[in-house]
Amino acid sequence: MAGGKETPRQKMIGMMYLVLTALLALNVSTTVIDKFIFINDSLERANIAATNRNVSTTSSIQEKVSKSKNEAEKQILDAAKEIRGATELLQKQMEVLKDTFITITGGYVEGYEGSKAHLMGKTDYDKVGNFMMPVEEGGDGRGAVLRKDLEDYIAFLNATLSKFNTENVTAPSFDNIAKDAEDDEIYKHDENQKGKKFSQLAFESAPTPAGLATLSEFQAQVLSYETEALKFLADRVGAGTIEINTIEPMVLPVSQYVVAGSKYQAEMFIAASTSSVVPPTMTLDGNPLEVSGNRGKVEFTARASNNEYSKDGYAQKSFEAKITVQNRDGQDTTFTENITYYVIKPVIQVQSQSVNALYLNCGNELTVTVPGLGSNYNPSFTAKGGVAVKGGSGGQVTIVPKSSKVTLTVSNSGSLIGSRVFNVRRIPAPEIQAFIGNRAVNLKTGIPAKTPRIDLKAIADESFQKFLPKDANFRVTGAEITLVRAGIGGQSIRVNGPVVNLGPIAAQARKGDNLVIEIKKVARANFRKEIEDFPNFTGKFITIPLR
Repeated sequence: MAGGKETPRQKMIGMMYLVLTALLALNVSTTVIDKFIFINDSLERANIAATNRNVSTTSSIQEKVSKSKNEAEKQILDAAKEIRGATELLQKQMEVLKDTFITITGGYVEGYEGSKAHLMGKTDYDKVGNFMMPVEEGGDGRGAVLRKDLEDYIAFLNATLSKFNTENVTAPSFDNIAKDAEDDEIYKHDENQKGKKFSQLAFESAPTPAGLATLSEFQAQVLSYETEALKFLADRVGAGTIEINTIEPMVLPVSQYVVAGSKYQAEMFIAASTSSVVPPTMTLDGNPLEVSGNRGKVEFTARASNNEYSKDGYAQKSFEAKITVQNRDGQDTTFTENITYYVIKPVIQVQSQSVNALYLNCGNELTVTVPGLGSNYNPSFTAKGGVAVKGGSGGQVTIVPKSSKVTLTVSNSGSLIGSRVFNVRRIPAPEIQAFIGNRAVNLKTGIPAKTPRIDLKAIADESFQKFLPKDANFRVTGAEITLVRAGIGGQSIRVNGPVVNLGPIAAQARKGDNLVIEIKKVARANFRKEIEDFPNFTGKFITIPLR
């Protein structure tokens, strides 16, 4: 949308869309998929309210113009009716798409027809995406049809409103809704989404409830555009102000569903005429709110205890909204309403190459995310049984276990999110091997008797080296090498590092003798480059035949 400040409803839809797209990027569980159903239900309720409001605005324009003989105003009425008709047609087309999504994924569970909470294919990740993908990619191509419908609607809307531009008044114009990743402000800098087209971005690998919520969000954007267009036309004929006979306090939340640890955001206002010249006073649970332009700003951190969450993962909460206005006669009138909202139980997700168990005394790097918190995510970490070191970006943390189990606790802006328990493994023993140059010594064929030097290397376990390369640095720091002939030990040398100078032994060595190497000490450098003795290793004794 060109310019302008977002309305509270647009902010609400935007927040829901961010939650939706964040969850789509994950391999979500059935419990999280159920949240799509909550989001879709909330969007559909908001869309019904928006539709009723737009119908009312169109009726107000018609009532105003019916009392006028101005030809220009009749043209405005015709434009409003055309916009309402085009919007209604597009909404119906997307409703047909929703019904198709449900049908191709198996319909409803028997006995629950019409309930989107009981879809046979709610965990189906393929059919919706395939139905919407381009034909050239093996799909049914319905996404291209939807894209054209949305683009045609936006073009029609802009063309219709542009007819009423004047020297002093400029009609609003609207951006396309169906965007590729490169045109979307959310995704154009995201390497994971680079090159994706509209159908992929919106529907690829989407479970059925996610596909429904995506369509509801598109419907919400269409209705939002229609609302602004009709408001512009209503203002042109003086129908923008609707007289009312009742008055009640209103709270418009960004969303009724709030992840614990994030902020509940809403605007409190009085739905009434502007007859009062004294700004109202507003309170939330008795606490005064900042009021600007007859609207109060509501913001607090949503919290719920574990026993308050339902089996579906949300807790119902409420607060008291109170608005006091002064009438024309100077008397105060107070309006009170209890507002319900829902706190969603946060889901902690941990990403790591080795996430099921951590390694003792190592820097195990994790990325901890909480879908739904979005830009409000500002985590802090503590670790029972170890040390937690916060990384450079928000969700990065390094865990250094000190016991057999570690409990990682995540908080957000001081509010507890939850905990995750990890088992702790001991560092696998490195294997000690003898090398000449870059080649390992063959212990069956041995080495020439006059070999001047060998290197003793501590080789880390392959899996450990892959997972934690910064902690897989082992070094032999002590060894004794003895020349053995006919089972009797002779000349010995000691070394304090991996390099063994065999000069003193080579002078006496003969074919048929053996070098017996006893590894005395091994050290490890951890991710902080701190050195520690490491007594757990294999290959304490190595026998090398001389030839």
